[in-house]
Amino acid sequence: MEKKLTQDPINLVKVVLFGPESTGKTTLSRHLARHYNTVWAPEFARNYLQKKWNNERKTCTAADLIPIAVGQIKLENKLAKKADKILICDTDLLETKVYSEEFYGGFVDDKLDKAAKENTYNLYLLTYIDTPWEEDDLRDRPAHRLEMFNAFENALKMHKKPYILLKGDKETRLQKAIEAIDKIVSEKENLHSFSDSF
Repeated sequence: MEKKLTQDPINLVKVVLFGPESTGKTTLSRHLARHYNTVWAPEFARNYLQKKWNNERKTCTAADLIPIAVGQIKLENKLAKKADKILICDTDLLETKVYSEEFYGGFVDDKLDKAAKENTYNLYLLTYIDTPWEEDDLRDRPAHRLEMFNAFENALKMHKKPYILLKGDKETRLQKAIEAIDKIVSEKENLHSFSDSF
């Protein structure tokens, strides 16, 4: 099982969009992938849970979280092979872990907890709640957006993940994200050329 929750080793800059629902993560993922002429890994949970809702009129339960996590990593590993230097991820397992804690009374499956801590990314883009709430079949807790945002930021701090906060309109967020990603890519390339000179 743990293998199914583990990233394949690959030499890419991996960036995660991270934060509560309806904060512009998918839109920004698409724009960043287009800017860098690469691919982005969508959120597996969206299709999984929409199908469940359409077929059974049931929402997410704690039992869904491991299948969602396995599906997310499988998708990420598959798309990483098609990426050009950078992979943009619309979510990661730490996001799934935060939802598990917040929605199921602090419960997190041990396998999910371990994988969320061990899988690594170069940068997290934490999206703030200054975007309009967009209703759909799956989203809930519009009155708890700040509480959810705080849970996500606290998770990044607790697990010492590298992140920047994105606020403002789409263009402002995009430009700030590009600056941060460019810096990481540049540092990586400089390190690579430095090691090649020895």
